[in-house]
Amino acid sequence: MRKQYLQTGKVVGTHGVRGMVRVQPWCDSPEFLCGFSALYLSPQGGAPLRVTSAKAHGNLALLGFEGVDSIEAAEGLRGKVLFLNRDDLNLDPGRYLIEDLLNCIVIDADSRETLGVLREVSSTGANDVWHIERAGKIYLVPAIEEVIVSVDTQAERILLRPLKGIFDDAD
Repeated sequence: MRKQYLQTGKVVGTHGVRGMVRVQPWCDSPEFLCGFSALYLSPQGGAPLRVTSAKAHGNLALLGFEGVDSIEAAEGLRGKVLFLNRDDLNLDPGRYLIEDLLNCIVIDADSRETLGVLREVSSTGANDVWHIERAGKIYLVPAIEEVIVSVDTQAERILLRPLKGIFDDAD
């Protein structure tokens, strides 16, 4: 079941004396996190925080929230995980939430053989790497255009054309 509210970052500190907080993004970038008008303190969407200001600052996002206008109020948010509402997302075609990819069945696009289940995604800088579990073993697959044929997160199914040797002992 797809979650409506997704973890998107964590408040790691305050910024200045007027209630701004520093947020470590758990998404593509601080800029992505700065694009939301509301974030939430609850995985069920409770305790909404209306964003009044947002800007990227290095690898962090600096956010201001309505009603949080002092360093003391901002300090009360330190350590809190922030959630976004799935309905507020506007992803470009071919972009997916990692959470929606996890546990998808992975199938060979040519042979239709089930290759396993996507269990984890690692970011390497150049491209993501998908960790696919098959018969208790983890296979690492580069998430690149040459390999990924299609992704259907609704059907929880991914079609791949794996590079030679990843799922067998071929050279």
